Amino acid sequence: MALTSPRRSALADQVIAQLRNQITSGEWPVGSRIPTEPELVEQLGVARNTVREAVRALAHNGLLDIRQGSGTYVVATSELAGVMQRRFADADPRHVAELRSTLESSAARLAARRRTDRDMRQLDALMAQREATWAAGDAEAFVAADATLHLAVVAASHNDVLTELYADLNDLLRDYLRDDVGPELRPEQYMDHARLVEAIRAGDAETAAAEAAGHALNCLRERA
Repeated sequence: MALTSPRRSALADQVIAQLRNQITSGEWPVGSRIPTEPELVEQLGVARNTVREAVRALAHNGLLDIRQGSGTYVVATSELAGVMQRRFADADPRHVAELRSTLESSAARLAARRRTDRDMRQLDALMAQREATWAAGDAEAFVAADATLHLAVVAASHNDVLTELYADLNDLLRDYLRDDVGPELRPEQYMDHARLVEAIRAGDAETAAAEAAGHALNCLRERA
């Protein structure tokens, strides 16, 4: 007879949904430590065992990482992202860069054809944020700003399947970018993204695709 998993209580499912929403909404970003178990008990008004069950379920699904003596950290924004994080954590960096190049160049080509005025306002704002974090020398903030800009370019393609796939890969790609950047920003690492954004604004699909592909492949060359 096949073994079955113990059935969770309806209350535990509600807590799981609440905690997942904190993650997917960005209130608890990837890399952040979530509140402690006693804090969650107080915030949610449920028993300690219910909180523990919910946290373990999200850890099992790959969204959280329970680190003894340190706390519980967000490691992915969705179950699929968690699976990809585990599956490709040890992948050849060249293959990850090639995948990123393929996805981003296709998305940028579509974005140049489909972008809206709202998309451009978003891209301009994220470009300004990326430049500000670089100027401030904040490596972690720059990684977050750069990853968000690339995700916005993909979103401007208005291809929901491509955008969701890229969003699920985004945590993994952010980890690779963090490794590329290191703890300190160095002038030779800087890649100008203005030509990419301007090509999308101008509707120049081929230039946008070439710029997007070049950014990903340049990271590959730096790793070589």
